Amino acid sequence: MRRKSEDFHNGAKDGLTPLEPLDLNQVQDFDQLLRAMSKTAFGGRTLGEAADVLETMIRDEDCLIVGTFSGAMSVAKMGLLICEMMDRGWLKVIITTGALIAHGFIETLGRPHYKYSERVSDRDLYLQGYNRIYDTLEMEANLDYAEEIFREVLEKLDPQEVWSSAKLCQELGRYLAEHTAQPGILRNAYLKDVPIFIPAFTDSELGLDLAIHMVRQAAAAGRGLPEALTTLTLNFNPFLDLGMYAERILGAKKLGLFTVGGGVPRNWAQQVAPYLELLNTRLNLDVPELRFQYGVRLCPEPAHWGGLSGCTYKEGVSWGKFVAPEDGGRYAEVLCDATIAWPILLKAVMQRVK
Repeated sequence: MRRKSEDFHNGAKDGLTPLEPLDLNQVQDFDQLLRAMSKTAFGGRTLGEAADVLETMIRDEDCLIVGTFSGAMSVAKMGLLICEMMDRGWLKVIITTGALIAHGFIETLGRPHYKYSERVSDRDLYLQGYNRIYDTLEMEANLDYAEEIFREVLEKLDPQEVWSSAKLCQELGRYLAEHTAQPGILRNAYLKDVPIFIPAFTDSELGLDLAIHMVRQAAAAGRGLPEALTTLTLNFNPFLDLGMYAERILGAKKLGLFTVGGGVPRNWAQQVAPYLELLNTRLNLDVPELRFQYGVRLCPEPAHWGGLSGCTYKEGVSWGKFVAPEDGGRYAEVLCDATIAWPILLKAVMQRVK
């Protein structure tokens, strides 16, 4: 069938949004840059649209925003961006990795990270006491120092109390607030009453530090190896984290998600919606069902690898984690290194929302 030109549609009459050339001569700040980029294409458009979604959920007074962060964002010196978002009230809950918090803890204690030089082999780095994280170095001495401070905090804890990652992070934040004016994730979260949850707590330097603390106490009590390895001298229950998180969520009218990376922090944050639904369907509890209505994701991983880091919000709708776009859900997914996209995005929205 041959098409006729008079049968072709017209974009303006169909109500389509026209694109515009990016004229940098008309751009004076980050806000104007992302507004202009939202009218271009490809990754630039997604970043521009992400600013619109982030601004919308920040301005929605009924929305509780959960931030999930994976990857070495504190070593990459992105920690103050998290602090900025907390200080402005843009993040009410943080879910992240133990590694990110441990390296951020070290930074707040005043210890530096360094650029990695390819002239030195990884074998020599190990012998010299350097730990490499892609293009950045963490000194083993920094980790030892952090363990000393963490031990000081742990020794003051009540062993009869039930502890979780959020409660331990709160105590670390309290210590930092009492001993330094240096901004940092743990310190700012403590001061702003933002809970920090670390679902995979044992998979981190902080987890190893806690394990060493308990082995030390068991050994001091006369227990030898291997018995000391499985002697738990501190009552730690990760399900307390799940309950505390669900309690925060139940206090919200709407939910927003700001995600850097993916992995366990992202999935743990999102699964609260199915959890609440199952409390209704399996236990017949009268629990409000909540799903994330807004979402901004910064992550370079594509969907076709099949991992959670690249999973789209659209896929999450099928799990009951997100409100479908046709029902009012608003989402933006930026396939880009967060150390590039995040500072630009945040600065633009900071200019919009004073």
